[in-house]
This record gives sequence, structure tokens and C-alpha cells, in this order.
Amino acid sequence: MPIIKYTVSFILLLVVIFLLGGCWNKRELNELAIVTAVGIDKSDELVEISVQIVNPSQVTSNKASSIQVPVFTYHAKGKTLFDAIRKLTTLTPRKPYYAHAQIIIVGEEMAKEGMNSILDLFQRDPEGRSEFNIIVSHEATALEILSILTPLEDIPASKMFKSLKVSEAVWGTTESVILDDLVQSLGSIDNSAVLPSIQIYGDADAGAYSSNIEKIESPAQLKYGGLAIFKNYKLIGYLSEQESRDYNFLNNNIKSTFEIIACPEQGKISTEIINSSTKVTGHFKNGIPSISIKLDIEQNVAELSCPLDLTKSKTIDALNKETSRQIKERLEHTLQTIQQTYQADLLKFSDVLHREDYQAWNRIKKSWLTLYPDLAVQIEVKVHTKGVGTATKLKLD
Repeated sequence: MPIIKYTVSFILLLVVIFLLGGCWNKRELNELAIVTAVGIDKSDELVEISVQIVNPSQVTSNKASSIQVPVFTYHAKGKTLFDAIRKLTTLTPRKPYYAHAQIIIVGEEMAKEGMNSILDLFQRDPEGRSEFNIIVSHEATALEILSILTPLEDIPASKMFKSLKVSEAVWGTTESVILDDLVQSLGSIDNSAVLPSIQIYGDADAGAYSSNIEKIESPAQLKYGGLAIFKNYKLIGYLSEQESRDYNFLNNNIKSTFEIIACPEQGKISTEIINSSTKVTGHFKNGIPSISIKLDIEQNVAELSCPLDLTKSKTIDALNKETSRQIKERLEHTLQTIQQTYQADLLKFSDVLHREDYQAWNRIKKSWLTLYPDLAVQIEVKVHTKGVGTATKLKLD
């Protein structure tokens, strides 16, 4: 019995030892350089990586010195992205830690060459996350974007992340795209997807100095623009801000936005879109595919600058009709741009048709890329005005 008792105790001791060995490769926070944003550029025949690293003494201290900036930017070049990442360690005083990165910015030239290597590396990286947002720099390099210091938010990456979320929620011209979403979109039959784009508004050179955050009006600011279009993993163009908003209407991604409607005689009406629901269905008739898109939109009157009586039902009916007409006309124009100019199935009509009738879809699948530009799409828009405010008439002197 004593032998059995000692044997059991020995086994339990071994189990405890193995469990305690889980922290053998731990790294202390003061040994790491926390990366908040990553930039990837094409530099001649090399790949350039830039990282925005938090200055812990400035961010955590209540008595931060005005002499130092809240973040530092390091960059290095290599024959491949992985090569550049490793060479970066020759510059940083600590090993870069990417698990807290919020943003990855892909330079315009790099995006035109292709996203394959970027997606491959970050998917394989066990230390990275798939929740970071991917953005394309427009008319600027990723390094230039990361070099801009921003007011209100000490860490520029946080500013870019929050601005992306706010503009998506209340304006509707941007779309948050994380790594997994992008990989899924690019895995479609025509490898198409969209990414938000960002650019520098103002003096880019001045934006890299602390004076950029010490003035009432910053010389340089970061501003989101239209959505960048990718096909076959490569950047092929951009939607304008208005087209980007229309795309989000079609893609059921509008949370809130506004419309400006012309009055019958003079003046304008501003309405706030408070709800938008989009339903896309596919159809096959004699083997020929088509798509129907129905939008159900709710709005409130936000601003009135013409003599209309909003207490009358015929006025509201006319407002609903005009808003519907304006949105439908715009959506048709944007869809034509997506289908015929870029020939990119950004709205994933192929998936809709596959779900509708997979047998009929399989018969046209091989011809989809030639069928798509001329695919018949019917758009229906219904607008309902829910609120008109307490001032239902405009008093003119």
C-alpha cells in the first residue's frame, strides 16, 4: 500500500509540474513594443513595413511631458514582407508586439500590386489577430499616414479606428472590414471586395510635427474618402463618397445618414435616415438570371427651408415619393458603375443566385464573369417619413 501511495503522489506531482510550465515563454510588458498600427508600402522592388508604437511614458503618465510625442514610427525594407518585419527589430529598442494592432494600412502602390502576400502572412501569424481593420491609403503612402499626429486622440491609430466606426454609423460612406471579412470576400468567384480608403487633408509634412496637435486648426488631418475596389486581389479603382454611400444602401449597411431633397419651388429639405433595410433576391427565368433589390427606408425631417405644411398628408406623400425617386435614381447609377465600369461583383449577386437555385447557378457559373456586367437588376425603394418635428411650418418674413 505505501508503494501505491507514493506512486500516486509522484504522478500528481508530475502533473502539477507540467501545469506550472505553461508560462515558460512569457514576456513582460516592459520587454515589448506595443504596435497600434501597421503600414505596408511598395518601395521600388522592396516591401516597406512601418509600425506605430506607443510611447508608454506619455500614454500612461498623468504628468506626460510635452517634449515627447505619444507614439513613435519605425520602418524597414525587405525583399518580402516577412523579411522587412524581421529587419525592423534592428531599429526598435524592444521586440514589436502586434496583438494589439487596431489598423493595417496598405499603401496604394502595394494595393495595386496585390494583397495575396499580405493576407497570407497575417493569416499565418500566430501572434496576430483577425479583428484589426484593413484600410487603403489614397494619394499617400502608408508611412505618411502613420506619421500624422492627431488631436483629441493621443494615439493616431485610435483616431483612425474611431473615425471609421463613427462615419460608418452616422454618414454611411465607409465600411469596417476586418481580415476575416476581406478573405471571405476575396474568396468569391471574381475575387472582389471593398476596403475603406484614407488620405491626408492639408500639409502632410507639417502633420508629422507636434505642432500639428498644438494649434486650434491642425495643418494636417486624416480623412476617410470613398471605398477602394479590389478585383483579383488588386486595387482597380475607387467609388466616390456618394457612390460609397449608395453601395452601403445596396449592401444593407446603412445605419444612419441623411438626404437633401429639393423643394417644389425653392429651398431644400434635409431628412435624417433613421432606418434602412435592404433585401436582395435572385431569379431564374428560362435559365436567365436576374436580381431584385428592395429597400425599405424610414426618415425624419431634420431641416426645412421652404414654405411647406408638414401637417398635410399629401405633403408627406410627396416628400416620400421624391426621396424614393432620388435614392433609386442614384442607386441605379452607382450599380451601373460597379457592374459595367469595374465589372466587380461587390454585392455578391453570385451568392444570391446560388442560394436561389444551385442547379440553375451551376449551369451559368462558368459564364458568370461575362454575364455579370449586363445582369438585369430591378431596384425598388420605399420611403416612410416617421417624424416631422414640432415646427411643422416655416415662417417666412
